[in-house]
Amino acid sequence: MSAAPCTDPGRDCDLCPRLAAMRAANRAAWPEWHNAPVASWGPREAPLLVLGMAPGLRGANRTGRPFTGDHAGKLLYATLLKFGLAEGEYREDPNDGMRMLGCRITNAVRCVPPANLPEPLETRTCNQFLKAELAAMPQLKAVLALGVLAHAALLRACGLPASHKRFAHGALHVLPDGLVLADSYHVSRYNTSTRRLTAEMFESAVGGLLQRLAG
Repeated sequence: MSAAPCTDPGRDCDLCPRLAAMRAANRAAWPEWHNAPVASWGPREAPLLVLGMAPGLRGANRTGRPFTGDHAGKLLYATLLKFGLAEGEYREDPNDGMRMLGCRITNAVRCVPPANLPEPLETRTCNQFLKAELAAMPQLKAVLALGVLAHAALLRACGLPASHKRFAHGALHVLPDGLVLADSYHVSRYNTSTRRLTAEMFESAVGGLLQRLAG
């Protein structure tokens, strides 16, 4: 029997030298922080995977839980709670007791990158873990990609070129294997403060996807 695919890089993963160097610098500066690859969160049996770009320096890199501790998590978790995909209360702390119900959350790149932007090679290198993540979710029906980078990473993990489906906020793409790829602008502070993404826009994207899955 072949070994199960590794869905998470090790704490001291050195596949991306630039990210490993930043991680080491962060550990020296903030030894009490997580400062390691951030694991996925939520039940593997969920039908929905939310795919972000990479951990934020003072968010998931600090707390160890995706989208927890910085601005990006506020809209994401408020929306997941509103649609019954999570329960409890989001308090920007991994010990807040909130639980994922109908979805799982991960990032295309598991380590925090300098300037919050992974390089293309780093995204390609980490794609093996996303591919394994998809394979380890037996009831997966849809992926909500937050931003262009996540959209392209999902296509690569499915063995498809980036040109196969074009990113568009609110779009629902059906991939050859039946998986639904849903697009939304990223829930970042920049996008929400400039109103490129509003709460209504994000709720519409999530609601449209859930309607599609229910139908």
